[in-house]
Amino acid sequence: MAEAAAHPALVAERAGSCLIDNRDGLPYVSVEWAVGEVIQRARRNAIAFAGIRNSTHVGVMGIHLLPVAQAGLVGLAFTNSPAAIPPWGGKKALFGTNPVAAVFPRRDKDPIVVDLALTTVVRGRIMMAMRKGERIPEGWALDRHGKPTTDPKEAIERGSLFPIGGAKGAMLALTFELLCAALTGAAIGPEADSFFAERVETLVAAMLADPEVRLPGERRFAAEKAARKSGIEVPDDLLAQIEKLGK
Repeated sequence: MAEAAAHPALVAERAGSCLIDNRDGLPYVSVEWAVGEVIQRARRNAIAFAGIRNSTHVGVMGIHLLPVAQAGLVGLAFTNSPAAIPPWGGKKALFGTNPVAAVFPRRDKDPIVVDLALTTVVRGRIMMAMRKGERIPEGWALDRHGKPTTDPKEAIERGSLFPIGGAKGAMLALTFELLCAALTGAAIGPEADSFFAERVETLVAAMLADPEVRLPGERRFAAEKAARKSGIEVPDDLLAQIEKLGK
């Protein structure tokens, strides 16, 4: 629940960045403050970043970015949220729906506003289907075993939501989780405070608790190490083509 008497505070800043502690209150004052800060700082430094921690539900993110477009600037906003998406291959929800928004100004016209979550469908539509006793389409949600389900009750009470774009959406959810939580010092799951690198490892440990989860880039790094140690096998015909090109 939000703290009604909370007063946000600026807790860290550099020339092009700042961090606001929302102190568990409703986030709208902090968001307006952050947007004002990035506009001013971007005008001075060409680019700016503002982070907010200890916040609650922020609502439609694209609306908050409109002043950025009105100032003639491009704006991007990300937020993490309660666990809803499992790491790709996992069974337990770990990342939030992690909405992302962007605004782009246009000359003498309304700006382009992009606002979306990283799930195939919002949780509310699944809850509505559950109340009506209806099935949901396959591809909306996963059951407790990480398998696609058409049972909305299973999805809401024991399962998780399917990431938009499958594995790519899950990786975007991980990216935004790290940007929003680890970088700002906000909580990741039940974890309290730590520095950025420690937060990354906390999240990685939670991901790897599920044996089916593979970290993005893990296979690539393993292949590189193996290649550096043992070399790379090249078929004779391909080697001949390479040698011919080199002449």
